[in-house]
Amino acid sequence: MADNELLQQWLDKGNDDLRSAEYLSTMHHPTPDEIICYLCQQSAEKYLKSFLFLNDIEPPKIHNLIELLEMCEKINSNFSVLLPQLDVLRVYSVLPRYPNELGITSDDVKIAIRYAKVVQEFSLKVIKVHPPASVTEFL
Repeated sequence: MADNELLQQWLDKGNDDLRSAEYLSTMHHPTPDEIICYLCQQSAEKYLKSFLFLNDIEPPKIHNLIELLEMCEKINSNFSVLLPQLDVLRVYSVLPRYPNELGITSDDVKIAIRYAKVVQEFSLKVIKVHPPASVTEFL
């Protein structure tokens, strides 16, 4: 069984990424939309890696959410329900790091945050940890 302290560190990283995305989304315009979506992708990645770590699998140093999902599904087939959300979030792993024409809108930001929360809630339920309060609940 995984080291509880290191597992908590993985979860904290995922929580921090999601809280940061939520906080940045409350900024006055212009909001850093690409960064917000990137943080949502990173959050989902860390929750999947947390589950792998919990199951004594060293999380690979990859950013491919679909590949990570497939690894999680081998342990728990219920992870398959996350495919639609992860398929959207995967786009934000690399492209927002460079100048490009992603054309991210405020609707994309809302969807990315919502989907990252779905991944968070599902993962924490499977790992049996209660989700942290959303930063927007305090604003």
